[in-house]
Parts: sequence; C-alpha cells; structure tokens
Amino acid sequence: MSEGVDSQPVALGACRVELRVSCWSLLEREEGVKPDPCVVLQLFSEDQWNEVGRSEALRGSRNPVFARVFSLDYFFEEMQTLRFDVYDADGDDAESLQCDASVVLGSIECTLGQIVSQTKVTKHLVLTNGEIAEKSTITIEAEEVSRTNEFVQLEFHGQELDDKDFFSKSDPFLEIYKVNSNETEQLVWRTEVVKNNLSPRWRPFRVSLQSLCSCDSDKPIRCIIYDHDSSGKHDYIGEFSTTFQEMLQAASGEEVKWECINHKYQEKKKHYKNSGYIVLSQCKMEKVHTFLDYIMGGLQISFTVAIDFTASNGDPRSEHSLHFINPKEPNEYLKTLSSVGEICQDYDSDKRFPAFGFGARIPPDFEVSHDFAINFDPENPECERIAGVIEAYKRCLPQIQLYGPTNVAPIINKVAAPAAEEEETGLPTKYRVLLILTDGVVSDMPEACDAVVRASHLPLSIIIVGIGNADFSDMRELNGDRGMLESEEGRAIRDIVQFIPLREFKKAPANALAKYVLAEVPKQVVEYYGSKGIAPTPQKPSSSSSSLPQ
Repeated sequence: MSEGVDSQPVALGACRVELRVSCWSLLEREEGVKPDPCVVLQLFSEDQWNEVGRSEALRGSRNPVFARVFSLDYFFEEMQTLRFDVYDADGDDAESLQCDASVVLGSIECTLGQIVSQTKVTKHLVLTNGEIAEKSTITIEAEEVSRTNEFVQLEFHGQELDDKDFFSKSDPFLEIYKVNSNETEQLVWRTEVVKNNLSPRWRPFRVSLQSLCSCDSDKPIRCIIYDHDSSGKHDYIGEFSTTFQEMLQAASGEEVKWECINHKYQEKKKHYKNSGYIVLSQCKMEKVHTFLDYIMGGLQISFTVAIDFTASNGDPRSEHSLHFINPKEPNEYLKTLSSVGEICQDYDSDKRFPAFGFGARIPPDFEVSHDFAINFDPENPECERIAGVIEAYKRCLPQIQLYGPTNVAPIINKVAAPAAEEEETGLPTKYRVLLILTDGVVSDMPEACDAVVRASHLPLSIIIVGIGNADFSDMRELNGDRGMLESEEGRAIRDIVQFIPLREFKKAPANALAKYVLAEVPKQVVEYYGSKGIAPTPQKPSSSSSSLPQ
C-alpha cells in the first residue's frame, strides 16, 4: 500500500550544466594589435546550427577568461553537438557583433557529452581554412548547476493507537502531507498497512527534502493515521502536525513523540486525552547523487554490441535480407549502431568497444557460436570507435554462415563476467551498457531471464532493439515495464532491460531511437551506485583537464 510523491530519488535524464570558457594565445588579425575576443556558442539541432548565447567581448586580450557562463540542459540520451566560435569583436560589443567569417579567430566542435565526461577539456582552435592554429587553444569547463538533492530517511512507529475494529485490532497506516503557503495539502508519503496491531512499526522510507517541506524546515507537515478498510472507507484514528525542524531532533538518536489527536473526539469527549502516540525513531539525512555527479567524478560507460546473425535475417546477399549492405542506404542494424553507439562512445575513455555476434556458424570449423568476436579475435574483441564496429560488421558478414537459434543468455553472461569482477572490488568505476540487436524472438528465454536476474546485481544495463517485423511480444518478458523480472534465479533487484522494436521509429527523427533507449540509463546508473552506497569521486577540475582528439 506504500505510495509516495517524489518518494524515491529520481535520476533525471536532463541536468542543467554551466560551461565556462577561456582561450589562450589567440591570433592577431593585424600584427601588434591584440584582438577583442568574443565567444559564440551554437547547438546543432534540427539539421542546423542555432545560437545558444555569446560571451562578452574582452578588449585587447589574447588570453581571455570570459565571465559569461553558458547554461545548457544536458541529456545523456541525446547527441548534443556544440560549436564554439571565437570572434574578434574589433571594438564592438558582443551583442552588436556581426558573425562574419572575416573576423573568426578559430572554432571547435565537440559534444556536450565529451565535455561533461571530462569536466575540463582543451582543444586547438581550427581556422576557417581548416588549418589548426597550433598555439591558439580554447578551454571549456563544465559544472552541474547546484540543485537540491538531499533526502531524509524516516522511521515511524505507533503506540497504543485506538482500536477501530470490533473483532480484531486496527490495521493502521500513516499519511504525510506537506502544507503549502495557500493552505493546500500535498501528499508526500503513505506507509504500508500493519495488520492487527495497535503499536505498529512501519518500514523506514526515504523522501526528498523538496517533497517533504520544499526545503523549508519550518513549513507545516500534517500526519494522519487511519485504520485500513478493504472497502476504501478507512477509519480516521487521529493526526498531529509538526515541522522538519522538529523531526530533526531524531537525527541525534533521540526519539520524537507526538500525541495522535482525533479532533472530533477532542470536541465531544470531556475526558479525551489522545488516540495514542506516534514516535519518530530515525531521521537520517542523505545526499542522493545524480548521474552527472558520477560521470563528472570519473565514471566510465563501457559500451558492448551484440548482433544477431541467425538465418531468419535472410541471406545477406539478397536485397530482402536485414543484413543486406546497400551502398545507397544503411540497413537497420547499421542505423541502430550509429544512432545509439555514437552517443555512448563519448563516455568511454579509450573509445574501444567489444563487438560480438550470435547465432552463426563461424570459421574455421563453422560451428555455431552465440558469443563470437565479429573481428574474429577472441583475445581482443574490441573495435576502434563505433566506425570500427561498423567496419568489422561489414567484413564479418561474407565470412560466416547465418544459422541459429536466437540465444542471448551466452552474450549476457559474457558481458556480465567482467562486471562481476569489478563488483567484487567494492568500487566499480566502469558501468557497462550491452546493446543487443536481434530480428527474432529469443529461443532461450528461461536462461536469458536467469542471466538478467543475475546481472541486475551488477553495474550493467541491457538495451535490446528488435530489427525487422517479427512478433516481439514475448520479448517484453525481459523488460521491466510490467514489474521486476522473476526467474529460477530469483527476482531482479533492478530493472536493467530496455526493449524497443525499431519499426516504431521508422517515421521518427534520426535521433529519436537513441533518445528513447538511452533515457533509462542515467536512472539505472544512479540506482546501482546508490544501492551500494557508493558516492561519486569529488571533482578536481585542476587535475582532470585533458585534450580531446581532433
């Protein structure tokens, strides 16, 4: 029966990020005349560059440190390509500056994902003729905008509550409301029902300070206790009012106790005292970290690809095959690799990605394998960037025989193995994302469910994209949309699988697929590290600077 509003920490896909910009050794357009530099930031969206903002113009400076801060909404699941253009305002103010190529001192392009994953990056400026200005650099520092991410863990129990039942004892539960300035009330939390007990002890729960009291420790909080009735007409036992400031007394280990008052009884019964007591035995403050906290603290996202090479895909030599390589248009496997992979690669330090195939007969013996390296190097299955994965995929196709069945448990277990090794260290610094591309229903569903349940304990997320027009209805068994997955191995402790048929995105914008399938990853990352009590490494901008590859 537990219910809550903002009762659990939410990993937001969108975070507000501030970018601070400085340059070093800018060129002089005229010898001996220092430039008046200004930075214009643009974001590529809807197939065009759109200006986000511009800095102030600094008079006569080759090494400017701009005071203007650029604020952007950051989305893990989107490719947010930025361009920083440095102009010589030549005596003009920034707002009146005409962004003409003749006054460009240099530009760079990079993604917001690259910046936030390194917190501070430095790149050489590129001139309009495409040459690199060897001595001129631009540095961008990222910082998440401060937001309230404090939570409090509370534990209540009752004492000697009124009995509302004739043949048994009350079944009490507690509701907590935040009282707003206009006297309206907002439900914050509802505990579970404790059956047949006048001195119930409810499970500890966690709420955000924003939800509990709008971060105002003196804001009124109203708590109401009911006797549960299966008809929904719960019997009112009583209530009390408090503030978070008062609750904080329990933070030092001292219990806080309130009388539970039934106001109707108080008015009508001459000798009425109370309807029992409610005791707060624990009030523990916690800071719940965001996905960006972990990324900017050095967490790496390791991306692995697994591709279905079963015979149901059709002969790759036929234009009707899902694996057909059309020089005019990429097939659906290639489209998905590019869409999702190009975002994930920004968060991987070495840009090398393990890539596997399953369901094919492979050389030299042409035995069926469900976890072979598509570069045919089992000792080093990694490919250089997503472009390398795509090339390995194309080279692999003519060398294998598509076969079957569609078994995915082996590849899940293969990726889970190194994740388990990191888990054993107690401080895993790498979170794995497995992208499985398949055209058919999974043949080893029981084994796959077992593998997912085991993997739910590890720093791992699984994205499954259904290619083609098969009936994928059974695939949703692996998805957590219908509740936590259960199997012979037990019950998953986290929802780590995201499944989507690609056909649902045929008419959508190019970036829609990646946006959808990656949207759950930040939440899953925070859930994993939060459950382990692992805080992100504090940011050290001065030592985390690194240069991005040109």
